[in-house]
Formats: sequence, structure tokens, C-alpha cells
Amino acid sequence: MLATVGGSTRESALQRHRRGVLVFTSIGVFAAALDTSKVAIALPVLGPRLHLGYVGALWVAAALSLTLSMFLIPLGRLADTRGHIVCFHAGVAIFGVCSVAAALAPNGLTLIASRAVQGIGNAFIFAIGAAVITAVFPAGERGRALGLNVMCTYVGLTLGPPVGGLILAHLGWRWLFWSNVPLAVVTLAVGWTLIGVERSDRRIAARHDQPQAPAGGVDAAGTMLLGAFLLALFVPLTFSPLWGWKDARTLVPLVASVGLLIAFIVVEDRVRAPVLDLGLLRGNRPFVAANVASFLNYAACYGVTICAALLLEIVQGRSAQSSGLILLVQPLFMAALTPFTGRLSDRVGTRVLSVTGMVLIAAGMVVMSTVSAHTPVWRIVVALAVLGVGTASFSVPNMSAVMGAAPRTQLSLASGFLATMRFCGQGFSVALLGAIAASRLGQEGARVILLGPAAGAASSASLAAGFRDAMLAGAALALLGAAVSLAAAPNLPVDDLAPAGTRG
Repeated sequence: MLATVGGSTRESALQRHRRGVLVFTSIGVFAAALDTSKVAIALPVLGPRLHLGYVGALWVAAALSLTLSMFLIPLGRLADTRGHIVCFHAGVAIFGVCSVAAALAPNGLTLIASRAVQGIGNAFIFAIGAAVITAVFPAGERGRALGLNVMCTYVGLTLGPPVGGLILAHLGWRWLFWSNVPLAVVTLAVGWTLIGVERSDRRIAARHDQPQAPAGGVDAAGTMLLGAFLLALFVPLTFSPLWGWKDARTLVPLVASVGLLIAFIVVEDRVRAPVLDLGLLRGNRPFVAANVASFLNYAACYGVTICAALLLEIVQGRSAQSSGLILLVQPLFMAALTPFTGRLSDRVGTRVLSVTGMVLIAAGMVVMSTVSAHTPVWRIVVALAVLGVGTASFSVPNMSAVMGAAPRTQLSLASGFLATMRFCGQGFSVALLGAIAASRLGQEGARVILLGPAAGAASSASLAAGFRDAMLAGAALALLGAAVSLAAAPNLPVDDLAPAGTRG
């Protein structure tokens, strides 16, 4: 994307610093992803240490995903009006401060609260990263740049389980969060000079009347309705193993979530400056289909790591360090293959890679559904490898399709919407797959994670059976995602950003 000044085109200063932008955003997403996967492997350890039951342990992960989902779209809109780099920088600062708060947490409730606030910082990071890369890299380089950025996410996910296992074995759980601080400081230092570069570009753009993101006040009603919808959806899903699916505490919020979603859509269609511009969705089939597919992708397989950690540590009796090394397989394949699939999507288009990836994810989850107390490690490794290949095939082509279909002035909003679908999918996956995995435990669910490997044989067998059901449910969601990807726009490379409005 080139800036237009006085009838001629030239690279903006931020575009000339695009490699620095790539480094800055990539370190940030790496740090956030590393933190997420470290904590996932630690849930069976955090439960006994902080007296958290099954649901409480899930909320250590789910609280962050929930606030991420609530704030991604509002913060994406804020970044489009206030500046991508400065908002990304603020997100990293919040991430660092909340990591310190989590490390000092005296109890489980304080830890969950720290993670929830940290989700706001992570929302800045994940809402903005893809947007600023899309803005500063030309179309012919965009897939490769996004691939490298996503690769850093997957490297963080890759290193998280073994690093988390080592920290738990030798330093204690608080160092899971202390170890975030140096990464936050380095990221803030790298991005400091880019803030001035971005401000200079924005001043030049304003002087020459270049298109800017639409201004407007905060859409408080839309933001509150979106947050209420997500709370009404995720809370009953998470607590359903204890409450039961027929309990009023489960059914009433789920029914209310439908009404809240409808109210959110009505409000957003009427306010002058909506938190989500529904015009971004109308008549833009590639954008809508790719976002729905992204939700289904993460809903299908994100909960695998948490559920598999419980299975490996509680049912098979493995240590956190051993389980972390096994769970390393999936993100390792993701990190290794993502740059390749990013480059490939620049040449062959997005649809065929997205569909293939979702089918592979479904196949991997079917194999995972056969894992039991006595399953050999090699079968688990094969299943996780297939999941990793499938996710790598899907992720960057899907992201490129979304961002290529977005108007120039709404890149952070589009990125925030995509990230919202991603993290809604993650929260939905943790809640749904976690609930299915615990569905055969009943009230035992609160006790099993506290006892860990000491849980009785009957409880372990029930957890293994629930794990099988959860993996099959994930496979069904992945196949649905493949169908959505297949029904998207023709399989063409994305040549440039949508100049205005939407693409049909």
C-alpha cells in the first residue's frame, strides 16, 4: 500500500520500516502465545496448588480468552483511529504488568482476575498485529509477512509446553508469569522508535487529506451488549459439567445469549459509530466465510491441548514435563510449515489450502479420540502431527483471505473481527470440549483435577471416555469448517486490499 502525496505515490515512513514493524509485532505475538501454552500445560498443577477444582482451573485459561473476545473489536476500532503501533505498544505494557500481578497472586481468584485483565492487553496485540502488517506490506509480500508473524505465534505455542514443564519442575508455578516480563520489556524497547514514525505518517496523511479511519465516539451500548453476549454464552458452557445441561443456570444464560446477539445486531445497525460496522459483512462473502471458518477451526481444536494435558497427566499418570514434550508435536509442525503455506497462498490462492487444512484437522481429532490410558505415545504423536499440518495449512491462507477482503480504512477493525472469531472459537472450544470431556464425571469433576494422578480408576476411565466424545465433537466442527471454506469465494490469490466498501 502506497501513500498518495501531491498526485504521486510513495512509500510511507512506516512502510519503509516494515521489517521493524514485523519484528515488533512478531515478538509481541510470540510472548502472548508462549504465555498461553505455558499456562495450558500447568492447569493440572495449578489446581492443587491454588485449591481450584476442574471448572476453576479451566477459568484460568478461559478468563483470558473471554476478555480477549470482548475487547478485540472495540480495541481494533480504537487502533484504526489512534494508531496501530501506539495501541500495540499499550497492549504489550498491559501484558507485562498483569504478568507481574499473576506471579504475585495469593490465591486462585486473584490469578483468574489477573488473567482476565491481561486479556485486554492481549486483545490489543492480536487485534492489531495482522492489521499493521497488512497495511505496510505490498500484496506480493503480504502472505510471506503474515506467515512469518503467524509462525512466531506457533513458535510460542511450540515452546510453551516444554518450557512450562521445565519451569514447573524446577522453579515453581509463579515463574510461569515472571518469565513473561523480560519479553514484554524487549518488545516495548523495539517498538518505541516506531511510535514516532507512525505519528509522523499520520500528520503527513492529515495534511494531504488522505483517507482516514472513520472517527466517532465509543459505542458503549454495542460494547456492553457484545460483552454480555459472550458472558452469557461462555459461563454456562464452562460450568455445565457441574450444573448439568438441563439446569436453569445453564439453559437461561444460553437462551439469553441469543437475545443479546440479536440486540447487538440491531444496535450496531442504528448507531452512527458502531463498534462493529455491519457494512463490513454485507455483500462480502469472502470476508464472512473466512471468519466463520476461523471460528470453527479454533472451536474444533484449540481445547485439544488442555484436554490432552488432563488426559496425559491424570489418566496416563505422566508428569507435566513429559506431557509438555508430547504436546510439543502439534505446534512444532505448525511453526515449521506456516511460512511455507503463507508463500504458497500468494501463488495458488486460499480456498484449497483452507479446505485441506480443515479436513486434516478432522482426521487428526478422530485419531485423538482413540487415545486411552494405555495408548502408546507414537499414536498420540501421529495424531498431533496431523493436527499441526492441518492447522498450518489453514491459518495463514484464511488470514490472508480475510485481510485482503477488508477496506483499507478498516484494517484493524477487520483484524479485530478475525481475532474475535479466533478467540471466541478458543473460548468456545475450552468451554465446550472441556465440558464434554468432564460430562461423564458429574460432581467428581471438581475432585479429579485436585487429586491429579491419584484420582480413582473409575474417575480416570470416565475422563478418558469424555475425552473421546470431545475429540469427535471437535472433528465434526472441523468438517463443518471445511464445508464453509469450500463455499467461500473462488480460489484466487488476493492481489491487493479492498480499496473501499467491500468485495463481493
